Amino acid sequence: MANASAGVLMYRLKAGEVQVLLVHPGGPFWKKKDAGAWSIPKGEHDPREDAEAAARREFLEELGVAPTGVLQPLGGLRQRGGKWVEAFALEGDVDVENVKSNSFEIEWPPRSGRTQSFPEVDCAAWFCIRCARVKILASQLPFIDRLEELLSNPTKLFSG
Repeated sequence: MANASAGVLMYRLKAGEVQVLLVHPGGPFWKKKDAGAWSIPKGEHDPREDAEAAARREFLEELGVAPTGVLQPLGGLRQRGGKWVEAFALEGDVDVENVKSNSFEIEWPPRSGRTQSFPEVDCAAWFCIRCARVKILASQLPFIDRLEELLSNPTKLFSG
């Protein structure tokens, strides 16, 4: 089975407009990339681990905040690289100025023999749906479509 990931697409209503929370990946490869580089907070999990539990864990690891509330399934999709991603919508709010991500280590610069540590997420931001469509990885765009569909039909929302 290809790598499996799970994540949370958090949303909020601000001045009557839906906004979604996206994260920008840390590390040198993503440093100068913006449009088409942002993602939902997500991460890999063992196929035996429940996707919802993994999504909650990854949200906490990448943002330093535990997501609370009822997660609404948005289904899954296969990203261009073959990874299967399952997402959940969650209404909430996070102070993006105080995001605290876990970190990873890689050899940097390449072939230098030196290892450097980078945050998994270097920043998070709230975007209106129109802006999020430009910022998010193209392969994750269907999650925004599914969120809009879910929000347009309140009878589909779970009550928490």
